[in-house]
Parts: sequence; structure tokens; C-alpha cells
Amino acid sequence: MLATVRLNDELEEILNSLMQRFHKKKSDVIREAIRFYANELEKNHKTRMQKAMEKTAQSDLKEYKILQETIDDGL
Repeated sequence: MLATVRLNDELEEILNSLMQRFHKKKSDVIREAIRFYANELEKNHKTRMQKAMEKTAQSDLKEYKILQETIDDGL
């Protein structure tokens, strides 16, 4: 697939700097940047899901303890 990307002056300077520093073609730097971005989004999503699961587990544990206390009191 061929894609055309318009960059402002700042991004062009950054791209050129990365190209020179790592001795890579512009297209290689852009491909790696896309992969990096996708991986970061995936890690962020997993982290948010884990936090939500932990919060749900804590809430469920509180509800379980309340129910258990009610049963122990001889409802």
C-alpha cells in the first residue's frame, strides 16, 4: 500500500533527525512509528482493562463479605 502523508515543518525536522540518527529511510521510520503507536495503545488498553477488573473484583469481594455476614447472623 502506498500512503502519502503531509507533515508540518516541526514533524519534518523530527523525521529527518530520526532518519539521520538511525540511518534509516523515511518510510522505515514512519512504519516503526506506527507500530510503536499501535503497541502503546494496546498496552494502555490492557492496563485500563486490568484496573477495571481489579476494581470490579474489589467491589464483588465487598458485596460477598456483606452477604456472608448476613448469612452468619442467621438471616
